[in-house]
Amino acid sequence: MVRVVQKIEDANCITHNGTMHADEVFATALLEMYLGDVRVYRTTVVSSQNIQDGTIVYDVGRGKFDHHQIDAVKRDNGITYSSVGLLWKEFGKDLLKKYDFSLIDEMFNGIDKDLVEGIDGDDNGVFPKIECPYKVKTLPAIIKIFNPSFDSGEDESEQFLKAVQLAKMIWEEEFYYIQGKVIAEQKVNDLLEELEDNSLYLILDEYLPYEEALLANPKAESILFVAFPSNRGGYAIKTVPKSIDDHTARKDFPEEWGGLQNEELESVSKIAGLRFCHSGRFIVTCDSLQSVYQVFELLCKEPSNE
Repeated sequence: MVRVVQKIEDANCITHNGTMHADEVFATALLEMYLGDVRVYRTTVVSSQNIQDGTIVYDVGRGKFDHHQIDAVKRDNGITYSSVGLLWKEFGKDLLKKYDFSLIDEMFNGIDKDLVEGIDGDDNGVFPKIECPYKVKTLPAIIKIFNPSFDSGEDESEQFLKAVQLAKMIWEEEFYYIQGKVIAEQKVNDLLEELEDNSLYLILDEYLPYEEALLANPKAESILFVAFPSNRGGYAIKTVPKSIDDHTARKDFPEEWGGLQNEELESVSKIAGLRFCHSGRFIVTCDSLQSVYQVFELLCKEPSNE
């Protein structure tokens, strides 16, 4: 449980008041999960007077869990830790143990890279470069909308607690998401080790979040397609991008397949059981594993997009 208290002597956690940001909001949610009971006092003025022993002060006060001082702690890549990064660094592994996870180091590093580092970077002015014709709401931008809006009469503490509860939900979902990725990565790497050199495709017995592990493994540099059982029945076949940052496919599905489905797709492809090809030509669905092998037999003889 987390609540905002009005007296500093009643607090076991202290952070700043005023405009809320993702770092102290996610830090507060982390502390709620770790401590169980958080009584947070929000202020811009911190002194040792009236602060109870063991109280955690973060994102304010220039202490261990603040990052506004000149000698703030930096990551190896130069990004300064924000309050949430500092608290995650201190308590993250113990929190994962509290949730009874295994593979603690792998999960800690995965969550740090997938969630925490981005909040740290944004809060310290290292913003992502986004080039697209619409506005992208980053996680810090979503937290920003919980601040009382102009002329709304919303209570600052109530809005802060709403944001903290959203952050807690994201933390917990992130835990299970990364746990799945860590387990899947091990399975994908095991499968890749079994492949012959220069294999052009990979077939999974079950769907796994495979892409990051595949793109990071040198054994997979030749793979053009990945097939897996679809949750809608049958199989899906997806193209493989050139890299995590470059989503251009190593090889597209044929141009004449794009946007077709069922009998029309079967007629054009000459492969029975093909059911759908996305207009973007990055995914095909089909009825059976036999159809999957026919797709590979046809396409893996042709040159790639290189």
